[in-house]
Amino acid sequence: MTELKDRGVVSVSDRRRPVVRTWFAVVQAVLLVVLIVSGLGPLLWAAKASVSPSNDIVSDPMGIWFSPNDWGNLALAWNGAQIGQSLGNTVILAVGSTLSTLIVSVAAAFLLSVLRPKWGPWLSGAILATLFLPGVVSFVPLYLTILDLPLLNISLQDTFWAVWLPAGASAFNVVVLKRFFDSIPREYMEAATIDGAGPMCILTMVVLPLSRPILGVIVLLSIVGSWKEFLWPMLVLSNPDLQPVSVMLPRLATGNSPLAVQMAAVFLSIIIPVVLFAIFQKQFLRGVGTAGGVKG
Repeated sequence: MTELKDRGVVSVSDRRRPVVRTWFAVVQAVLLVVLIVSGLGPLLWAAKASVSPSNDIVSDPMGIWFSPNDWGNLALAWNGAQIGQSLGNTVILAVGSTLSTLIVSVAAAFLLSVLRPKWGPWLSGAILATLFLPGVVSFVPLYLTILDLPLLNISLQDTFWAVWLPAGASAFNVVVLKRFFDSIPREYMEAATIDGAGPMCILTMVVLPLSRPILGVIVLLSIVGSWKEFLWPMLVLSNPDLQPVSVMLPRLATGNSPLAVQMAAVFLSIIIPVVLFAIFQKQFLRGVGTAGGVKG
């Protein structure tokens, strides 16, 4: 039974043979080298290009490993190209968009899954219907709404609210959260109701603690999506002092900045999310892996 249970493409007895073990070691080494080159190669090249002269990058892109380092490129990109300010704007937009997404998605999913009003199926169907619409279709009405907010008659143009508020209207997150809330046993809510808990108490004391894995996944997806967003911030944030790094980099490329400074700006913009993922990768992967079950 142990032989059948542990057997893969190559049986356990074959794995003990010296020839097979040697070939396995060679294949594993080759795959490791390929993964390192394909994964870390572009990042390492961007790191070296960020401290290399522009002429060397243009004349011999793969020969920059032997060129002298010019650390002043990083300072020029951080201060002169305002990459530091753009990264700060990106963090502000990502945090605000994530909070907006969590507030709206949790409230909508709790309403549809736990409170279950009579008109809930109609609202759920309307939310599902928006998933079939291309995002570009809503750009014009959404932009007109930002220019003249109904009831308040104010413009959110060139404010962070113009990015934060639309980010909350995510039908995908509402559907995912609703499905997860549906998997929570109803006995937990009924027991809390018998003990005198109201809807807000059920949400904060029962539903949210059990939903930490899926909430972590939604936070991760929201941050990644906000960090990469380009078109919408470019439309509503025309002020360069408010633009995120995703908008600043193309504008920097079309300007008169040297290529070395542009590469330094690119490296600074990608190293921060890479470092954050390397630090919190266990939490991210644990959240993705446990998102399908209820944790007590």
